[in-house]
Amino acid sequence: MDYHFSDRVSKLKPSAIREILKHTSNPEVIPFAAGNPAADAFPKETIEKISSEILNSDPIGALQYSITEGYSPLRELLKKELAVKNCFIKGRDNLIITSGAQQANELASKVLCSDGDTLICESPSFIGSLNAFKSYNVNLVGIELEDDGINIEKLEIAIKSNKNVKLLYLIPNFQNPTGNTMSLEKRKAVYELASKYDFIILEDNPYGDLRFRGEDIPPIKSFDTEGRVIYSRTFSKILAPGLRVGYVSAPSEIISKMIVCKQVADVHTNIWAQQICFKFMEKVDIESHLSSIRKIYKSKYELMEEGIRNHFSDKVKVTEPEGGLFIWATLPDSIDMMTFCKKAVEEYKVAVVPGNAFTISENDRTNSFRMNFSTPSDDQIVLGCEILGKLTKE
Repeated sequence: MDYHFSDRVSKLKPSAIREILKHTSNPEVIPFAAGNPAADAFPKETIEKISSEILNSDPIGALQYSITEGYSPLRELLKKELAVKNCFIKGRDNLIITSGAQQANELASKVLCSDGDTLICESPSFIGSLNAFKSYNVNLVGIELEDDGINIEKLEIAIKSNKNVKLLYLIPNFQNPTGNTMSLEKRKAVYELASKYDFIILEDNPYGDLRFRGEDIPPIKSFDTEGRVIYSRTFSKILAPGLRVGYVSAPSEIISKMIVCKQVADVHTNIWAQQICFKFMEKVDIESHLSSIRKIYKSKYELMEEGIRNHFSDKVKVTEPEGGLFIWATLPDSIDMMTFCKKAVEEYKVAVVPGNAFTISENDRTNSFRMNFSTPSDDQIVLGCEILGKLTKE
């Protein structure tokens, strides 16, 4: 039978990058290509205890259908937490629980962008969000990412030269894939542009709690006086990604549309998982928990940074993130990045993610690759940097 797919998905194709990433299932391959939180960062015993309490005290409440907006006690607690940081304004904003931050970003593009509307993002950017945006037939425009965030001058040029700019997607803290953090000056500048040219900012902040050095920078949402910032967060990096619990703070009119769209997608996010998140925040010293996670990532980052410094060719330039999970490495222009990445995984058994996995088009020119320090063990980090270092010196 000849199948005719919708215009929305007919142009979506499997990534050629998968030919490299499929090797990561080999246990002999050192996994610098992953993006998973560290296994020892999961509070397994606490989650087990909380889950048992929930199923003993209110099993039907955890297993029955619930409301799309999310588990009410969790929503109210998150509103209070965000209000302290000026990221939830009572009377203007509302909050919805989503199935991870990925769904939050997908819902934002779904409710705000029509076919052909312009959505601007950093380039490179998170592949999961890029694919979600592409599925809605938007005019996706990527703007060069600098060490301190998106290039403001090029951003304004893109705004002026593209029609119907609806959304600007940003990951200001420890950006995926580069690890870069947007400066306070640029956060204010992008908000000023949003006010000047009348579009919405989608601020994705999955890694904000994973700062292991430097000073916190206020979210863009915190100086939103006009209701033009959608603020997306998740429990995936601080609790467990398998729970699939994220949340969005945004103006009430936007949240209302997200609720309707979520109802036709999955009815509601797993209530049992939401109750676990609520009980965890209620019972556990969150700051102590976050402090222990930050120590894990700080140690792993420093181990990888030391390995890079000791073994990599000095012609390879790497970012120095202040938090998060990733390092962005750039090869000399004379070296073909895809050939390097294929050789690394096939012959040297070290997997990294090719940089064009994160560009607007896989054909976009980049000579960088992403390295993850949270997933591999400490021994794998030491060995992997030594092995990969040999390849950089060939």
